[in-house]
Amino acid sequence: MNARRPALDIAVAGGGMVGAACALALAQREFSVALLEAREPAVWRADEPEDLRVIALAPSSARLLDELGVWRGIEAARVSPYRCMRVWDAASGAGLAFDAAREGRAQLGWIVENKLVARTLWDALEGAGVRRACPAQVETFSQREDRVMLDLAEGEPLSASLLVIADGAGSRLREQAGIAARGRDYGQRAVVAHVATERGHECTAWQRFTAEGPIALLPLRDGRSSIVWSLPEARAREMLALDDEGFCAAAGMASDFRLGRITATTPRASFPLRLQVAERFATGRCVLLGDAAHAVHPLAGQGANLGLRDVAELAATLGDEHDAGRDFTAPHVLQRYARRRRSAGTLDARGFDAIERMFAWQSPAWTAARGLGMRAIDVLEPLKRRLSAHAAGTT
Repeated sequence: MNARRPALDIAVAGGGMVGAACALALAQREFSVALLEAREPAVWRADEPEDLRVIALAPSSARLLDELGVWRGIEAARVSPYRCMRVWDAASGAGLAFDAAREGRAQLGWIVENKLVARTLWDALEGAGVRRACPAQVETFSQREDRVMLDLAEGEPLSASLLVIADGAGSRLREQAGIAARGRDYGQRAVVAHVATERGHECTAWQRFTAEGPIALLPLRDGRSSIVWSLPEARAREMLALDDEGFCAAAGMASDFRLGRITATTPRASFPLRLQVAERFATGRCVLLGDAAHAVHPLAGQGANLGLRDVAELAATLGDEHDAGRDFTAPHVLQRYARRRRSAGTLDARGFDAIERMFAWQSPAWTAARGLGMRAIDVLEPLKRRLSAHAAGTT
């Protein structure tokens, strides 16, 4: 067996948005790639209601999707650009305003259904030469000198020169690789729904920080807004149990009726919130990316963008070595990717965590100081542009 080359250059475990983007990006760099996924992503249809799980795509993510050849299809299907962002503190009344026009951009980003992006990427894989193995689940794997051997729940074992672990925040494969993840449970859930409001959303992402947690109103293409409301678990259960009228009233009050009364809502869903960063992003012939590497609070809407930046970094790092005829699995190559993305991912994750803690503290002195700081930042245009550029992925 060792006398022959591994069956594949790269196996990607996890076929969500980040895993599929990774497989597509690597295939376009002339690697032989297999994507292993237990369940095929749900089919997206324009005549179906919008998915409750939406993401705020940054310009860096749209640029990567465009390079992968899928952005035009996503954009034509159903996206909502947002040109402004308004963030304010319920306790102090201070706020920040970001405007794409003042930065010389057409928009700050796009609100897109998670399902639309994931399915579009999945459908593009076959044409790019990616082997889609589904249903397929890696039970165990072993690292050898020249390959990784993957034992699947069904079917023959598979060998690859490199294993990319992209199976989510609760990654079993990360644990099997011997990589610990550290962080904290926020004791919160994000309650999500799509709502209609008295006033239009003005192509603006609205976010209010309350004592219980932030509530965001994100613009949808049909004029409604997507609510992402972070609440303590007990309160989240209460919001899920309310009838539509009660939920609309509570969400309207939490958002300070910034868009007027909330007049209608879809059924709600929720998901738990946790901070988590892997201690290493590479070990042996394995690398991590996406939520398997870092899970962050949704208050900044950056989770998917961080994962797609992992993809861009990994594809560039491995692709450059491959193009030069060098060993793309050499330890120093994989560690180069790991250092860069762990440094950036940890900085962002801890930064979002610090913001969550900062707004959770409600003492009068701290509230006054927080308000003073927000007002100072709001008038410092160079600093605001720097913050916006970081969120956009252009720094």
